[in-house]
Amino acid sequence: MLYREALNNAIDEMMAADESVVILGEDVGRYGGSYRVSEGLFAKYGAKRVIDTPIAELSIVGNAIGMAIAGLRPIAEIMTVNFSLLALDQIINHAAKFRYMSGGKMTIPLTIRMPGGVSKQLAAQHSESYETIYTAIPGLIVLAASNATYAYYGLKAAIALNDPVIFLEHELLYPMKMEFKPQENFDPFKAEIVKEGKDLTIITYLKMRYDVLQAIPTIEQTLNITVEVVDLNSLRPLDMSTITQSIQKTKRVAIVEEDHKTGGYGAEVIARISEELFYELDAPPLRIAGQDVPIPYNRTLELASIPTPKKIAQKIIQWGRENGL
Repeated sequence: MLYREALNNAIDEMMAADESVVILGEDVGRYGGSYRVSEGLFAKYGAKRVIDTPIAELSIVGNAIGMAIAGLRPIAEIMTVNFSLLALDQIINHAAKFRYMSGGKMTIPLTIRMPGGVSKQLAAQHSESYETIYTAIPGLIVLAASNATYAYYGLKAAIALNDPVIFLEHELLYPMKMEFKPQENFDPFKAEIVKEGKDLTIITYLKMRYDVLQAIPTIEQTLNITVEVVDLNSLRPLDMSTITQSIQKTKRVAIVEEDHKTGGYGAEVIARISEELFYELDAPPLRIAGQDVPIPYNRTLELASIPTPKKIAQKIIQWGRENGL
């Protein structure tokens, strides 16, 4: 199914099963959502449960927090992760802290959906990856859906949780047709072994999953190795158990992310690996990330600012030759 259809199905089924589930955001109602994720829901559930809001992210999240406190399970859609910066006070000072500050008496069953990452020439104010901001905030759960299966099951799990969830999507994934795998006993906090290998672990998430998979044939053929790919799925909490098992097998690790390298989420992952698995490693970890520049509008410069399959392959091959692969 399409990635956006998986998200739509998840919301639809949760709304059908629980009248407390509502969705609110810019153009989520009559228009069907900027990315067609809420298509058909307004006709099915009406204006009281599929709520078109003003262009005011602080208000969207603030109202959603109030709904959650009052007993609803709101899904707040922010049009891009860049725009979520306008709601940071509500997200960080209110949503993330109310349960703790109330001694657990107050729950915040709130899901905030937002796409990020580089699309195609949407320029710097619509193309960032700000997961590093949200993963640094205690009280928030941060999930990143790279495929239709996780988009469906992960979003349903997020809506059912009694804590605030930042549910990250990617703008280029919405129209992609993907394999959907029915799951039993789904765990939204568990990383996925996308491909097994024995010589190198590549950790990634969101759209970079597909860029990595495109690069792997060149890497494996050139270095004569097999590569294991780990899709994190959950960024906070981080599934160190799956990462540990993979690195204990391969002894080498690289992380590929679209975010800027300085202060990017990959830095936290590599720090955890260095602290906990230092003596398992036969080579220094490799970080492949975006350049430390605002995302350019020009398409050539835009592609130069982020990892691509070709650049991923080139950097890993060079690193591999320097480190005994």
